[in-house]
Amino acid sequence: MKSVTGRGCARGLAVGALLGFAVYDLSFTTATGDATWPAVVVLLTGLAAVLWPVARRPPWLTPQVRTAVPAALSLAYSAGAILAGRSEPFGPGEIMLLLTLTFIAVRHCPQRWAVVCGVLDGLALLALPARYFHSVTDDSLYLVTALGLVLLGSTAGLAGYLRSLDYRRTVAVTETRRAERFAIAADLHDFVAHHVTGILVQTQVARMMATSRPEDLDPVLAAIERASTEALASMRRTVGVLRDAGPDAADRRPVGDLAAVAELVDGFASAAQKVTLRRDPTLPDDLPHEVQAAAFRVVQEALTNVRRHAADAAEVTVGLRRAGRRLEVTVTDDGHGGTQLPPAAHGGGFGLVGLTERVTALGGELRAGPRAGPGEAGGWEVRAVFPVGRF
Repeated sequence: MKSVTGRGCARGLAVGALLGFAVYDLSFTTATGDATWPAVVVLLTGLAAVLWPVARRPPWLTPQVRTAVPAALSLAYSAGAILAGRSEPFGPGEIMLLLTLTFIAVRHCPQRWAVVCGVLDGLALLALPARYFHSVTDDSLYLVTALGLVLLGSTAGLAGYLRSLDYRRTVAVTETRRAERFAIAADLHDFVAHHVTGILVQTQVARMMATSRPEDLDPVLAAIERASTEALASMRRTVGVLRDAGPDAADRRPVGDLAAVAELVDGFASAAQKVTLRRDPTLPDDLPHEVQAAAFRVVQEALTNVRRHAADAAEVTVGLRRAGRRLEVTVTDDGHGGTQLPPAAHGGGFGLVGLTERVTALGGELRAGPRAGPGEAGGWEVRAVFPVGRF
């Protein structure tokens, strides 16, 4: 609030100073007895170009029009005075207007017009001393021209610096949105691959039961229907966010959390596979969101791999527990690698690579391999450990 008020006060002071200097120019011109209408035209055109409210500017009033027209009028005024041999005064109001227009030209005009309009405003400013001092031997002419060059260079340099900052900011926003789109596309792959793999497995079960136990087909077909609906919903939601991947897109991505792991486990269970969730009761629900999302992804990818590579697994266990100041996520199965899925459904092996990058980016560790330990007979285990810093 204070910064907004400060900017408003600074803008008000600048506008007041500009208007005050313009009035001074007109009063000075009137006092000299010269014709005032050329000065009135130049000053009113410049003030309109600078002070016209943004919300009410017509489409044709582009930055190049705003900066070129007042400069052209000022140059015409100076040229007419020089050719007629008259000494026409100039004041701080016209100087400030031309410096402001130079700033607008360099910072806001399109790239190909910025140089043209900036040079035009600069020439109009440097022509002001020649309008008043006609003798090239007058030392005041060189002194005022040198001062104008300093002011012009400082103004153009500041505007160019701010324009470069605007460009860097635009590039940074573009790169951020591009990275966000890639992340959203990865989310789309994770969700849809999980659901489609489940559909494949359930379809194979349905085909086997069609001849042996047709009366038990309804729950299997219901699971296929549910997985298809969830896949379509995930795709529709994620593509919708992908089309509008603005600054708040990350808040609308379909990421999961620890609470969603229970739903994921319930949806994975089938008649052929028992899935058990073992969650440490002391595990809090307010862990960092990025850690919860990564834990959800670990469970999702591990369960998808069970369907792809260990369809013969009879029991799958998902564990969420605290280990000191860390969150430990495990997914184990008792399969032996038996699967009848088509080769195209096995995936390209990039799921664990992506998980490893996600986990290590949070300072964690990921391990995937055969179960090791006394009494373990086959099976696979995925274990991820995340530092959370507190419990």
